[in-house]
Amino acid sequence: MSHDDKLNILLVDDQPGKLLTYEAILGDLGENLIKASSGKEALEHLLRTDVTVVLMDVSMPELDGYELASIIRQHPRHEKTAIIFVSAVHLTDLDRLKGYESGAVDYLSVPVIPELLRAKVSVFTELFRKRRDSERLTRELEQRVAERTAELEASTTKLLELTERLQETDRRKDEFLALLAHELRNPLAAVGNAVDIMHQKNPDDAELAWCRDVIDRQTRQLTRLVDDLLDVSRITQGKIRLRLQPTPVAAAVNGAVETSRPMIESLRHELVVVLPEEPVWIRGDEMRMTQVVANLLVNAAKYQIEEGRIVVRVTADPEYVAISVRDYGVGIEPELLSAVFDLFAQGQRAEDRRHGGLGIGLSVVKNLVDLHGGTVSVASAGLNRGSEFVVRLPRIAAPVTLNRTADAAPPLKAAARRILVVDDNCDAAESLAALLKLRGHEVMVAFDGLQALDLAASEHPSVVLLDIGLPRMDGYHVCRRLRDQGMADAQIIAMTGYGQERDKQRAMEAGFNAHMVKPVDIGALVKLLAVP
Repeated sequence: MSHDDKLNILLVDDQPGKLLTYEAILGDLGENLIKASSGKEALEHLLRTDVTVVLMDVSMPELDGYELASIIRQHPRHEKTAIIFVSAVHLTDLDRLKGYESGAVDYLSVPVIPELLRAKVSVFTELFRKRRDSERLTRELEQRVAERTAELEASTTKLLELTERLQETDRRKDEFLALLAHELRNPLAAVGNAVDIMHQKNPDDAELAWCRDVIDRQTRQLTRLVDDLLDVSRITQGKIRLRLQPTPVAAAVNGAVETSRPMIESLRHELVVVLPEEPVWIRGDEMRMTQVVANLLVNAAKYQIEEGRIVVRVTADPEYVAISVRDYGVGIEPELLSAVFDLFAQGQRAEDRRHGGLGIGLSVVKNLVDLHGGTVSVASAGLNRGSEFVVRLPRIAAPVTLNRTADAAPPLKAAARRILVVDDNCDAAESLAALLKLRGHEVMVAFDGLQALDLAASEHPSVVLLDIGLPRMDGYHVCRRLRDQGMADAQIIAMTGYGQERDKQRAMEAGFNAHMVKPVDIGALVKLLAVP
C-alpha cells in the first residue's frame, strides 16, 4: 500500500497500555495510526487531519466518548467518519442507544478480541475507500457529462449555423442558376431566331446550309444543358411538379427521337426504334418522359465513335413497360456502374473532351423516373462493349376515348397579327421580329419598358411578346400598365430567360396570358398566335 493511500485511524484512550494494545492489533492493516490520550487531544488531531475511523474509549476524564462523538459529528469535515466505542463495563441497551445517537457506528467490549477489532476496522476502511472511489468516479462522470453536454451544445449551435449557411448558399445557388439561365437564354434566343430565319430562306449554297445546321444543333445542345442545370436544382429541392395523365409510350419515344435526331445524324449513327404493335400506356408526364428518353439517346450518341448504332426498344408485360436504349460504344467500367446516375458522374475523360457534357443528364433521368414510380438500370460488359439503359414503368390500361374524327375542328392557322416585341437584347428582339415578319405578321420593336408603353399606346398591338428583365421598368410592371391603359383583351406573352415555377406563377399574377422560356419554340409560339 502506498503512503498516499494510507488512511488515518485515530485511537483515543486515557490509558497508554490500551493504546499500545490497539496499535499492536491494527498495525498489520498498514494504515496510519494516530494516538490520543484524551478527548481534547483527539479534537486537536481531528481539526488538523482527515480521519477515517475513530476507535475511542467511552469512559474518559474531562470529555467522555459520548460528548466527543457528538462534537465530531457536528463538524462537516467528519460527517462520514466511522466511530467505534470500546467499553470495559457492561453496556445496557440504553447505553448503546445513547452511543448511536451521539454518532457511533459500532461497539466493542473489553477484553477486545484482536481478530474482531481488525475485521471491524478493515470493513470501515474498505467502505471508505469504495465510497471515496465511487464519489471520485461520480465527479469524473459528472465532469465528463458536463463537458460532453457543452460539446453537444456547441456542436448543435455549429450545426444550426452550418444549416443556415447551407440554406443561404442553396438559395444563392438557385438565384445564380436562374440568373445564369436568363443570361444564357437571351443570346441563345437571338441565335435560334437567326437560324429559323435561315431555314426559311433556304440558301442554295450547300456549305452555308451546313453552317446553318451546325449552329442549329449546337444551339439546341446549349439549350439542353441550361435546362438540365435548372432541372437538377428543381428536382433536388422537390420543386418539379409532374402533370400525370395517361400517356402513350410511343409518343414519348417519338418525341425524344425527334429532339435528339440532329445530334444522332451529325455523328452518322444508325438509329433503330422498335415499338410494340399495339400502343402501351403509362401514367406519366409526356414532356418529362420525352426528356428521359432524349437524355438516354444523347448519352448513347455521345459515348460511341461516329457511325455507331443505337437501338431503342419498347417491350411490355401485363404490369410493366420497359424502354431500353442500347449503344455499342465505349461502355462503362465495372467500378463506375453503381455511380453512373450520380450528379456530375462521368467516365474517364479523354484529353480532347470528345464526349463533353456536365455529367447531369443521367442524374436527371433517374430522378424523373423515380418521380414516375419507376426504376432505371444500366448494364455494360465493360470498356468498348457498349451499354444498355432500361427504364421500367408501371403499365396502365389504354384509356377509353370517343372517336370524334368527324367533328374535329380544322387546325388553326395564325392570321396576320399586329405584334409588339419588347426585349432589351437587340439581337433577340430584331431577329424574332424578322422571323415573325416572314410569317406575315406586322411587327414593332421596343427595347425597354417605357418605350413599350409608348408604342403600345400609339400602335395598339393585339399581341405583345414581352421580356421580363427590362431596363427602366420590368416586364411585370409593363404588363400591369398595359392592362390598365386599355389593353385588357390583348394577348400578352412573357418571353424570358427566367423559367422556374415561381416565375411562371408571378407572370400569371401580373396579367400575362402565357409564359414562354427562351429560346422560344417557334412552333409553340405559332400555336399561341393562332388563338384569337
